[in-house]
Amino acid sequence: MDLQIQQRVALVCGGGSGLGQAIALSLAQEGVKVAVTGRNPEKLAQTVEFISRQGGTAQAWPLDLAAPDTFDETLEAIRQRWGDIDILVNNSGGPPPAQAQGTDIALWQQQFTVMVASLIQLTDKLLPAMRRRGWGRIITSTSSGVIAPIPNLALSNALRMSLLGWSKTLASEVAADGVTVNVMVPGRIATARVGQLDALKAQRENSSAEAVAEKSRQSIPAGRYGEPQEYGATAAFLASQPASYITGAVIRVDGGLISSL
Repeated sequence: MDLQIQQRVALVCGGGSGLGQAIALSLAQEGVKVAVTGRNPEKLAQTVEFISRQGGTAQAWPLDLAAPDTFDETLEAIRQRWGDIDILVNNSGGPPPAQAQGTDIALWQQQFTVMVASLIQLTDKLLPAMRRRGWGRIITSTSSGVIAPIPNLALSNALRMSLLGWSKTLASEVAADGVTVNVMVPGRIATARVGQLDALKAQRENSSAEAVAEKSRQSIPAGRYGEPQEYGATAAFLASQPASYITGAVIRVDGGLISSL
């Protein structure tokens, strides 16, 4: 299928590793010019190298979601290089494990800034040009915890949930302008982050990371963890022209893990 997004410009937050990197690679394979952003220059350079080796177009730019006052400089640099941004992938790193009770309110506030407020602010900066041109894609990557809360991940469960309400509301406001707004929900995708969570759970349960992973695999109808490229391919489709009638949706990429409707 021709996704009809060649020469579009995408900004991928957290593109240096994990799901962000997978999305950046998939978009580049479709001929999208990818602005790979994040805080770690070495990881960003690695993603750009991967894309270049595949014949794609990418460049790394610094963008720290904890420092929204720096957004304008980065966005202007991207515009000077490639023009207005057509596709925004909102993707923040996972917060530290925490319980719902007793977690320092300062940590809640700090994580809200990084995981929610900064993504909303970044989106607001890009939407006017998208609406003016009559084409845009806003894709926000969250967690399966927004549907089925994950024990000991209270910060992620609660804060990412607010992105669903924001995205659904925004989708109805901009749909007539040719801009789609969708949310992606990953299940157990084989990334370093999931590996770290498995290791922490193993520590709590006096078990091994492999035993925890095997137990997780048994709970997934597909019988395995997802591959990052499968998640990336889903994002590329949501960014495509054929997906222009999909908006306000929550798309699960979870191998059937989440049992609720």
